[in-house]
Amino acid sequence: MRRVGLVVFPGFQILDLVVVTVFEVANVIAGRAIYDVHLVSETGGLVVSSAGVAVDSRAPDELAYDTLMVAGQMEITPTSPGLVDLVRDAARVSRRTASVCTGAFILAEAGLLEGRRATTHWVYARTLQRDFPAVRMDEDCIFIQDGPIWTSAGMTAAIDLSLALVEADLGVDISRAVARKMVVYHRRPGGQSQFSALLELEPRSDRIQKALRYARENLTADLSVEKLAEVANLSPRQFSRAFHAETGQSPAKAVENLRLEAARVLMEEGRHPIEIIVRETGFGDRERMRRAFLRAFGQPPQAFQRAARLSA
Repeated sequence: MRRVGLVVFPGFQILDLVVVTVFEVANVIAGRAIYDVHLVSETGGLVVSSAGVAVDSRAPDELAYDTLMVAGQMEITPTSPGLVDLVRDAARVSRRTASVCTGAFILAEAGLLEGRRATTHWVYARTLQRDFPAVRMDEDCIFIQDGPIWTSAGMTAAIDLSLALVEADLGVDISRAVARKMVVYHRRPGGQSQFSALLELEPRSDRIQKALRYARENLTADLSVEKLAEVANLSPRQFSRAFHAETGQSPAKAVENLRLEAARVLMEEGRHPIEIIVRETGFGDRERMRRAFLRAFGQPPQAFQRAARLSA
């Protein structure tokens, strides 16, 4: 039996308990007890979530966990040294360690993300990158695996992460059956972007905002750095530097993301052939759009079209 330890602490986000249900349903689907799930805390006993609901937990024991998972919280607050030690020590003897949402901050404090790719809730991604510069942050991803370390985006991404862990253990058929039983969309690929992050660039200056508005409204036009810098009334060098400082992305990456989002929406509407979508979103040719989809979402455009047809 695989022991799963979900680490909770005062103020944890109670939605993260959904991972327990994923493993519970996996046991039901498999017809045998594969996962043995425990709530673990620094001292054991009742732990009160940010919603005010308390859950019972146990103190960590000497037995290794197959999978150690760390819950997140609604707002970033100081982590107790004992909690950091708990996670660091348990991770040493666990086969894999995962964080849900802002639980990535605790993994980072424990030194588990140094030099690794990771993600977290898009709202806090740049904060994590600032506080832990050795982490290779990718704020677009739903979840990321880097060796034995898994991290996920915020809130409902906990389900995607847990389904991915089940799939790694038991195969895609079991994972798909668990998703169906839970009445959720079968696991989104880890590379699928946190779409809200793509449009929440929130530049501070009017000039960068003006350039972004122009890009959104003119996806089929020339959106080179030179053109966007002209719209912003800056030199290309000044524009690139200011854009990255204010949005955390390069102009080219932001333009590609805007085109990807527009293309995804058109595909989900299910009425447009690929050639029309390529033209209307400014990708220019099918192969260029296919490569962009693979980079951002981990699957080609046709997968989105198939999903749209099935939903319809």
